[in-house]
Amino acid sequence: MATTGRDYYELLGIGRDAGEPEIKRAFRKLARELHPDVSEAPDAGERFREVAEAYQVLSNSETREVYDRYGHAGLRGGGFTPGSFDFGSLSDIFSAFFGDDLFGGGAGRRAARGADIAAEVEIELVDAARGATRDVPFRVSVACDRCHGSGAEPGTSPATCPTCDGSGRVQQVSRSVFGEFVRTQACPRCGGAGQIVTTPCTQCEGSGRGVAERKLEVTIPAGIHDGQQIRISGEGHAGQVGGRAGDVYVRVRVRSDPRFVREGDDILSTVDLNVVEAALGKSVTVDTLDGPLALEFEAGTQPGEIRVLRGRGMPVLQGFGRGDHRVLVNVAVPRQLTDEQRRLLEEFERLSTDETYKLDEGFFEKLKGAFR
Repeated sequence: MATTGRDYYELLGIGRDAGEPEIKRAFRKLARELHPDVSEAPDAGERFREVAEAYQVLSNSETREVYDRYGHAGLRGGGFTPGSFDFGSLSDIFSAFFGDDLFGGGAGRRAARGADIAAEVEIELVDAARGATRDVPFRVSVACDRCHGSGAEPGTSPATCPTCDGSGRVQQVSRSVFGEFVRTQACPRCGGAGQIVTTPCTQCEGSGRGVAERKLEVTIPAGIHDGQQIRISGEGHAGQVGGRAGDVYVRVRVRSDPRFVREGDDILSTVDLNVVEAALGKSVTVDTLDGPLALEFEAGTQPGEIRVLRGRGMPVLQGFGRGDHRVLVNVAVPRQLTDEQRRLLEEFERLSTDETYKLDEGFFEKLKGAFR
């Protein structure tokens, strides 16, 4: 689903009637301002991802039409997932988006790194505590197995581009009162490749790539938190002109467990005692991440008391040890009494003294002690 709810046209600073060149120029300008290579603003990375997502949608005629008609909801309904962007150099970013070099250096088109893929997997909280292995399916662009990524029909060869003579670059010279200026850019005819495919591959229609269904076995480390991502290098979309493949980012969703509440590496749960059990003491079996555990509650257990099970919480991700499991005691007070029960309680109250209700430690002292 989309990562931002802001208007894509507003993010790029363009009108809704903007053409493809204007969209490209707007993204280039913002990328130069917001990329972490050049910006020290604390929110530059997040803003860069937003404008990159906006460009990804608006530069594609199909996703742009869906967005124009139905907005973000239409994209989500159509299964659109924005790519994840790891921050390479600025020239790598522009090469990945536009297939050319930002600074105009080198002959021919640089190999373009393949796009990243976002995938998602759900696990239970207990699995997050133990670690798990899951198969994650996704669709990915791969090199065409007929032309091996060249885009040319087997048995034929690409021809040298006559516009740039195979260099992939063209120069424009302009003169002014300040002197002569030379501007180098990717060849508009071959797109910077230096070659033209005269006989496109019949399988991929000259693109050099196809789409395949893949499934990766992903190892999820113990202690992972909901929403964290696992990066799998080189398993994303195939690159262009021999460029390396992108990466796969697997977002791990940890389902909530009705028995527990997670706070960092600690686990919280409750145990219910009735007023008699709390007064007389009772052995109760409670659920933990490691399975059932018998706990002995002494006579006089108070409501709000917290039993700390050291080292029975979540494992520390990429660290050592485990958090704690805190069990909060809830004492149920009867809501309806028979006449006999009321008489017995009144008799109990008549026989009670200050010693009957004497506390050895206050509630807040116990609460503070639980977090020491």
